[in-house]
Amino acid sequence: MDSPPSTDPAGSATDSDPTDSDASGLRDRFEAAFWERHANPWSAGTRILVYPVLMYAVYRRDRRLFLAAVAFTAVNPVLFPRPARTDNYLSRIVLAEREWLDAERGTMGLDYPNVLNVLNVPVTLYAFVSAIRRRPVGTLLGTLGVMALKFWWVDAIVKETGVTGRGPEEPESAE
Repeated sequence: MDSPPSTDPAGSATDSDPTDSDASGLRDRFEAAFWERHANPWSAGTRILVYPVLMYAVYRRDRRLFLAAVAFTAVNPVLFPRPARTDNYLSRIVLAEREWLDAERGTMGLDYPNVLNVLNVPVTLYAFVSAIRRRPVGTLLGTLGVMALKFWWVDAIVKETGVTGRGPEEPESAE
C-alpha cells in the first residue's frame, strides 16, 4: 500500500509532480525562442510601423486593415528567424526589454523611465479619439507623440541595461 503524500514542506520538493518541471522547461524554452526570434531587427522594425497602421485603420474605418495589423502584432515576434547578430540598435531594444522585464522593473510607474509609459496613456487616448473623430492633425500629432514617448522609453532602457548585443557567430567548421 502506498504511503500518503508528505505534509512536510521540506519533503514537498521530492513529492512534486514531474510534469510541473516539464511544463516549466517547455515554457522557458518557448519564451527563450520567442525573445531570440523577436530580436531579429526585421521583427522590431516592422513592429514599430504597426501603430501608425492601426491609427490609419481607425481613421479610415478599415476593419480588415485593423484586424490585419492586430494579427501581425500577434505573430510578429515569431515570424522572423533568430538573427545571426544582435549588435544593431533594433535588436538591442528587444534584448534590453527582455532584461528589463526579467529584472521585474515593470513598464509603468512614476520612476524614470517608466513614467514615460504612464505619460503615453493619455497621448494614446488622444490619438485614438482623434482618429475616431477623423481629425487628421490630432491623429498625426497623437501618433507621433505615442511613438516619440515609446522610442524615448526603449532608448532609456537600452542605456540603463547596457545591452550591447552580439556580433556574428563563428562559422562552424565543415568536417
